[in-house]
Amino acid sequence: MKILFAASECVPFVKTGGLADVVGALSKELVRRGEDVRVILPLYREIPEKYREKMEHSLYFYINLGWRRQYVGIEKLVHEGVTFYFVDNMQYFDRGYIYGAGGDEGERFSYFCRAVLEALPYIDFVPDVLHCHDWQTGMIPALLEAQYREKDLYKNIRTVYTIHNLKYQGVFPISEIEGYFALGDWAYDRDHLEFYGACSFMKGGIVFADKVTTVSPTYAQEIQTAYYGEQLDGLLRSRIDDLSGVLNGIDMEEYDPATDKALVKNYSADTFADKIENKLALQRMLGLEENASRPLIGMVTRLSGQKGLDLVERVLDEIMKTGAQLVILGKGEDRYVDLFGWAQWKYAGQLAARIEMNHVLAHQIYAACDFFLMPSMFEPCGLSQMIALRYGTLPITRETGGLRDTVLSYNEYTGAGNGFTFLNYNAHDMLYVIERAMKLYSEERETIEMLAKRAMQGEYGWNKSAQAYLDLYTSIEEKAKKKSKSTVKKAADGEVTEAPKKRTTRKKAEAPAEAAEAPAEAPKKRTTRKKAADVPAEAAEAPAEAPKKRAPRKKKTETEAAE
Repeated sequence: MKILFAASECVPFVKTGGLADVVGALSKELVRRGEDVRVILPLYREIPEKYREKMEHSLYFYINLGWRRQYVGIEKLVHEGVTFYFVDNMQYFDRGYIYGAGGDEGERFSYFCRAVLEALPYIDFVPDVLHCHDWQTGMIPALLEAQYREKDLYKNIRTVYTIHNLKYQGVFPISEIEGYFALGDWAYDRDHLEFYGACSFMKGGIVFADKVTTVSPTYAQEIQTAYYGEQLDGLLRSRIDDLSGVLNGIDMEEYDPATDKALVKNYSADTFADKIENKLALQRMLGLEENASRPLIGMVTRLSGQKGLDLVERVLDEIMKTGAQLVILGKGEDRYVDLFGWAQWKYAGQLAARIEMNHVLAHQIYAACDFFLMPSMFEPCGLSQMIALRYGTLPITRETGGLRDTVLSYNEYTGAGNGFTFLNYNAHDMLYVIERAMKLYSEERETIEMLAKRAMQGEYGWNKSAQAYLDLYTSIEEKAKKKSKSTVKKAADGEVTEAPKKRTTRKKAEAPAEAAEAPAEAPKKRTTRKKAADVPAEAAEAPAEAPKKRAPRKKKTETEAAE
C-alpha cells in the first residue's frame, strides 16, 4: 500500500511536541511492515545542517495562492528506510521559529496544503491513502474534494485525518482563507468550513476526510463531549461511525535505558540497581542534595495550563514538605517560567528548573527519577508517561485521555498497577496521591522496585497501533472499491448518469486553472536558487529536467559568527 503522511513536524528533523514523535515513529514502523510510506513536511531553517547536506534537490514548480505565484522546491531524503519530501520556500519557512510567532500562519499553512496536493504529479507518487496530521494539514482533504477529486490522478486517493490536539484548530478569517483557496460557498457554509464567523482548518479535516482518528481511545470519547470538544463536539458526534482512537506509541529503540547513550549508567529490568547511578549524577549536575534515599520526581513538559501546572502551583509547598525533590524541564508561559524560577530559589537544593528544550537532559531525567508527574487538565495521548514507564520511573497522572489508557493505579490489595493516578482536576486530590507514593517509597521500597520493573517490561511501541492504522487504511480502500462497483452497476442498469457528490449538493468551487496537471516531462535543472518574485512569468511552467542538488550552506567562520 502507498501511504503519504502530510505533517508540520517530524523527528528527527524538527520537533515541538508529540506530533513529531508520532509521525517519525509510525512511518518507520509501517515501512518495516513492507508498506511504501513517505512523509512530506516543510523545510524549516531549524532542520539541522547534517540532514540538509544529505538532501537531494529533486525539482521545483510554482503554485497559485490567491493572487500570489509562489515557488515550491522539493528536497528529498531517505532516512531509516523512509522517503521524506521537504517543501522549500524561504518566504514561509526560513524563519527562527516553527510556528506560532508570526501573523501569517494562515497563509503559511494554506501554502503548505496547496503545495502538498500540487506536488503529487511531480514527485511521481500518488498515494492510496493521504494521512494528514493536525490543523496545519486540515485543508488538504477539503481542497481534494473541492478542486481535485474529478481529475484522474486524484480520484482514488483516500484520506485519514488525525487530531493530535483539538484545542489548536487553525482558525482564521474567512476572507483570508477564501482569498488563498477560492472555495466559494464552502468557506462560508457552517456545514463545511465556517466556524463561528471564521474558517477552521481542523474542521476541514474532520468534515472531508474519509476517516478521522485521534491519539487514544479515551480522548476519542472525551472530545465528543462539550467539556473537551472545543465547540466541535457536535460535528465529531455526527461522524461517530468514522471516528476512532488509536493509541500512540514510542520509539522503543530510541527510548531504551539499556542502550541510551545519554545516560551515565545503562540499565535494564534485570540490572535495575544500576538506575541509582543516574539519579546521583543528575542530583550533582542540577545542584540538588546528593542523596540516593530521597525520592526524586521529574517533569518534562510544556509549561502551560493544559499540563496541570496550576495544581502544582497550588500545593507546591506541601509537595516539598513530603521530602521529595522535584526537577522540571521545559519552556512555555511566562507565568510558569516565573513560578519555577522563584521556586528554585526558595527550595534551593530540593527543586531544580531548567527553562529550555534539551533532548539529552530529558533522557537523563526519565532515567534518574523515581516518579514522573503529569497532572494534565487534558491529554490527548501523552508520550512522556510511556517513556517514563520504559525507564522504570513510575508515573503520577490524572485519569484523562491517553494517561487513562496507559497508566493503571497501584492496587495494594491485588498488586496490580504501574503507577499512581487521580480522577478529579483538583490540587489536593493530586497531593494525596503524591503523598501516598512518597509513603510507599519510604516504607515499602521493594513494592516501588517491583512496580518499576513491571513498568519497564511493558509494551509501549507501535506494534499494535501500526496494525490498527493498517486495518483502517484497508477498510477505507475496501469501502471505496465496493462503492465504485455499486456505482458502475447502477450506471449499467441506467439508474445513475454520474458519480454521486460527497456530503453536499452545493456547487463546488472551480479548481484553479493550473491545478493538478501532471508535467509532460521532467523539470529542468536549476543552477541557482531564485525566489518566486524574481522569476519572470514564463518561468512558471514545469521545467524539463530535474535540477541539480543544492549545495550545502557554507559554515561561518568564527569571525563571521561573531558579527
